[in-house]
Amino acid sequence: MRMTRSAAGWAFALAAFIALAAAAAPAAAQPQGGDEAIALALRPGQEGPTISRHLFGQFAEHLGTGIYGGVWVGEESPIPNVRGIRSDVVAALRALRVPNVRWPGGCFADEYHWRDGIGPRAQRPTTLNPNWGGVTESNQFGTHEFFDFVDQIGSEAYVSLNLATGSPREAAEWLEYMTTPQPTRLGRERAANGRADPYRLLLLGLGNESWGCGGAMSADHYVEEMKSYARFARNFNPDQTGENAMRRIAVGPDGASTAYTEAVMQAWRDKVWSWDIEGISLHYYTTGGWPPSYDSARFGTREYAALIAETLNIDRLISTHAAIMDRHDPERRIGLYVDEWGVWLAPLPGTNPGFLQQQSTLRDAVIAALNLNIFARHAERVRGANIAQMVNVLQPMIFTDGPRMVLTPTYHLFRMYVPFQEARFVPLQLAAGTYRHGDLSLPRLDAIAARAADGALWLAVTNVDPERPASLSLNVEGMHLRSAAGEVLTAPRVDSHNSLDAPDAVRPRPIAARVDGTALRLDLPATSVAVLRLEAER
Repeated sequence: MRMTRSAAGWAFALAAFIALAAAAAPAAAQPQGGDEAIALALRPGQEGPTISRHLFGQFAEHLGTGIYGGVWVGEESPIPNVRGIRSDVVAALRALRVPNVRWPGGCFADEYHWRDGIGPRAQRPTTLNPNWGGVTESNQFGTHEFFDFVDQIGSEAYVSLNLATGSPREAAEWLEYMTTPQPTRLGRERAANGRADPYRLLLLGLGNESWGCGGAMSADHYVEEMKSYARFARNFNPDQTGENAMRRIAVGPDGASTAYTEAVMQAWRDKVWSWDIEGISLHYYTTGGWPPSYDSARFGTREYAALIAETLNIDRLISTHAAIMDRHDPERRIGLYVDEWGVWLAPLPGTNPGFLQQQSTLRDAVIAALNLNIFARHAERVRGANIAQMVNVLQPMIFTDGPRMVLTPTYHLFRMYVPFQEARFVPLQLAAGTYRHGDLSLPRLDAIAARAADGALWLAVTNVDPERPASLSLNVEGMHLRSAAGEVLTAPRVDSHNSLDAPDAVRPRPIAARVDGTALRLDLPATSVAVLRLEAER
């Protein structure tokens, strides 16, 4: 059963959470004093595009313990599970209203052969995972298990095809296996393996990083390969038409390089009737340099400021590629999908470096907020994004260790941002100010606003400054605000994080604006992200 909670229902759930949190813990420390308030004005009469829920997608690759141990424990495990998928992780992800999950990779996808992961699990072959730690792959988690997982969390499937070591025929047969309702050989095989009805497949990746681990192809070479996959990897599910039709995502740019953007978009503009795509991908990680060397658990404001500065570069990067896309596609029919993004730092000491396990801190949640705000401001072109990765890898929502689980600051940030899914972007005016560290000069504040389907106005404000609180005077053009309340995520240090022994070191707490004369004044702690629902007088 798919989750269809309305925006109004989510607002009710958020209000209930705030009430419980207020009863359980004191409100977050509020800066007081005579500082002049910064004016923040919303302009709901100038609403912009819809912020697609797919901007909040997740990524689950066969990498480290992201799948095995993080999602899949097997039906015989003492860890509570439903058909082998751990129940605590499912419950946590359902609360995020995850719109889509990208699988099986990543670099893993371009050496993945789908037939290894179907049929009786006892008969599936053990293969190698040479990309990530040189470990073996049991193939216990395959096509059927993935779709079961997606269904359990109330999400949609984003499957990446093997364009490097596979073939158009292999891809076409996988699509038929997954989506045909007809009693073909592959349709009957799927039914014999436990699924009579076709699967719903919303997003299809036509390769992964073909400029790098996916084959190191030139842009022109990739385009010629991609056309065959776009033609023959068809979705046969009759229920997927119109807005529900499958969207094919071609490999797009390698960071600032524009070669793939130009080649793919020109090929699409000049295409013949027999093939099509609906999007191109962009990958961008905050790394602090390559290979990643920054410590993810212990750092100070110098490293914090450097990574904030690097994160903000994605705004310029999106603008660069969007301008190329606009030239070939002025009607903006093709979406840009940032289907890998996040903080990628040095592996934790003592772990397999190929497992990409790192700590997740308050800084990472701030970086996530900045990324999501940038994506929302580019919502006319950016139609989807997938943070890397969902569980135990890079910048995850969740860490697991045997039967135990802990939610990361990034998890809490994503849950706070749920009201922005499918909301209309509302422009705002904010004097962001400046945060300086050494020779770095960064915007001190960042904010977005949106109107949900139920008419509610939502505001997200980030105070990047780790030393100074900020005070805002809130105003909505054409309305008189009577209240603004929600949650704030903050902690004493930029490297504060949750652990199995201290799972609530970084968690949201209630926050509300206070009446200051005829205005509403919102006091933000240093290094914080607040999400609030604005209420006007009726």
